[in-house]
Amino acid sequence: MVFADGVHRQTAVFNKDTGLITRISDSQEPETIHYSDDCLIFPGFGDIHIHAREDVSQKHIYKENFSSAGFAALNGGVTHVADMPNNPVPPVDSESYFAKQALTLKSPIQITLYAGIGPTTLPLPEPVPYKVFMGPSIGELFFRTNEELETVISRYRNQNVSFHCEDPVILEENKGELAHEDRRPARAEVLATEFALYLIEKYNLTGKLCHYSTADGLTRILDAKKQGINVTCEVTPTHLYFDRTMITAANHSWLQMNPPLREPRDKKILLDALKNGDIEYLATDHAPHSKEEKLKGISGVSHLDTYGLFVTWLLNTQKVSVETIRQVCSVNPGKFVNPFLPEKYGKGFGEIQPGFSAGFSILNLKKPETVVSGNIRSNSGWSPFEGVTFPGSVEDVWFHGVQRTAIKGFKR
Repeated sequence: MVFADGVHRQTAVFNKDTGLITRISDSQEPETIHYSDDCLIFPGFGDIHIHAREDVSQKHIYKENFSSAGFAALNGGVTHVADMPNNPVPPVDSESYFAKQALTLKSPIQITLYAGIGPTTLPLPEPVPYKVFMGPSIGELFFRTNEELETVISRYRNQNVSFHCEDPVILEENKGELAHEDRRPARAEVLATEFALYLIEKYNLTGKLCHYSTADGLTRILDAKKQGINVTCEVTPTHLYFDRTMITAANHSWLQMNPPLREPRDKKILLDALKNGDIEYLATDHAPHSKEEKLKGISGVSHLDTYGLFVTWLLNTQKVSVETIRQVCSVNPGKFVNPFLPEKYGKGFGEIQPGFSAGFSILNLKKPETVVSGNIRSNSGWSPFEGVTFPGSVEDVWFHGVQRTAIKGFKR
């Protein structure tokens, strides 16, 4: 098992009725389940940035729904997720938030919801995380000017707010460029980052900057942290594995996303920052679309099914430490969602310790797996990693004391 101080051969004992860990033992226990020495047992992985697509309108469930997203997560070794609010009927007040939340109960795992921030919204009376799109994305929750954005953010003082950082003015100026990557240039992310950091500091936000893609923007974030600004950031598997030089006529549609792929320099600096602990979350920005939509040029990449496989690449090929993986895939995502969880999860997710939910992500580091469409559980049915052989695989997953093979509806 992977702990803060390294790997130890121990046994986690949990209550089958409550799903909570009761103690950690140095010895075998009755009914102990053993995994081979090729496996590492992490606290359950959490992906705090996905688009499950379902809302009360049901307009986009052909792309994904809360059930299929949950099974895709389990397939990828993920035990809990947080879903973004840019839906046809976005969760922007208590009524719409709880109506969407009721739909998450069909999922085989826990789904935490972000509430949306838009030009006319106000904070909810309940504690929830928020998401703001600084420039156009999928849906209508975005802002056209920084002045409009600050007017609204001033109402959200002291709240937990995540930012999609792309400057709307820069996007408008470059909308005529031929390549998607040039229509959303690095400068748009950097300028938006500077403004988001200003808002986080001025309005005392708990700030998170999503799916980071640029080295220059990351420099702004690290400087802000040194100044005491309360900000964290995410990076996606896409921006760590691919770069703009890898785009071809054949794969461009499948690798189109917002923000887009950047230069090799950006990728290297982001990966180094992850290794150094300067990036807090590995979050997929799982944004499933149908194959037909992707070929028509819509942005978004399907990723949940390959989360655990990608982690084996980070561990085996990129030599990211097990302690760092534990932090960015388990501990930090748990800390992010724990304030918003139902009481049944005890102390929440992210630790193999008494009182926490019995969730485990078990990776076999010596059992390679090739990504094939037939193994994708997302409704999208595709992955940008199709054909890639990763050095390890997901051996097993436990969610709140239940092994994934025992979860109704799970198939592999």
